[in-house]
Amino acid sequence: MASTDARPAADAPPSPPRRVATRTWRRTLGAYVALTKPRVIELLLVTTLPPMILAEGGLPSIWLMVATLIGGAAAAGSANVLNCYLDRDIDSVMGRTRRRPLVTGEITPRQALVFGSALGIGSIAWFALVVNPVAALLTLGAIAIYVVGYTMILKRRTSQNIVWGGAAGCMPVLIGWSAVTGGLDWAALVLFGVIFLWTPPHYWPLSMRFREDYATAGVPMLPVVAGERRVAAEMLAYAVAMVVCSLVLVPVAGMGWVYLGVAVVAGAWFVALCVRLYRMAVDPERRGLVSRGPAMKVFHASITYLTLLFAAVAVDPFLPW
Repeated sequence: MASTDARPAADAPPSPPRRVATRTWRRTLGAYVALTKPRVIELLLVTTLPPMILAEGGLPSIWLMVATLIGGAAAAGSANVLNCYLDRDIDSVMGRTRRRPLVTGEITPRQALVFGSALGIGSIAWFALVVNPVAALLTLGAIAIYVVGYTMILKRRTSQNIVWGGAAGCMPVLIGWSAVTGGLDWAALVLFGVIFLWTPPHYWPLSMRFREDYATAGVPMLPVVAGERRVAAEMLAYAVAMVVCSLVLVPVAGMGWVYLGVAVVAGAWFVALCVRLYRMAVDPERRGLVSRGPAMKVFHASITYLTLLFAAVAVDPFLPW
């Protein structure tokens, strides 16, 4: 039987490539989001809200919290995108970063520069117009410290890069506090100190795990230029100082028993892990194993510690003791 359609099958118009276009759009959007390092932003926001609650002595207005978190996420995203833009040569030779969008070509350097700059300018303007000028100024400082201080100046020149450059990661505490009060106080500076001292024992274990990557890229992270024993010893020293600093918040901010208990127990647990790492580093029979599982255990534990401590900061103002 003859076909009722006189057109040759080859002449049939192709289906519109809707699925391809949708897939491409989603992939591009995902690449832009990946440049902002969302997992890093999550941790930064964890340290923004609790200081706001402590500064208020209770729950700030929902709008102020939302506005501060939006601005903080945009600012952190800006710093991370610009970091990826400046470090794209390093990222291309490191195993854990060679899949980043600027390395794979999903995003061009020009697109990343425009995107990161727009996020940064937008976040500063947002804080200035919606929150207050002090928070806007601190946001500018945070971006500048990370992009200029850490990425452009310190990272490729000194093994103490993450120590001083890590100050950028402490700024959300000050931004959150100033969003509520319009200024700063000793309690905010103590929390700043906690995160400043927390940064080396948080980041150096990751640097130990990916030591070869950093060495190949020519980045002098401390685990690249120093032995495991020295790195573990300095991590332990910073961890002890961090716990002491966290306890200073008790008299300075009038913290209660819940915060004190969490600070002592969580701090002792984290210091114990650092002690264990140090003992492995000085043991000739186990020294080569430090940079694998044990180091990453300390890395993950550092995130848990900071989350628990700042959760206690957030809860403490609501308790009657």
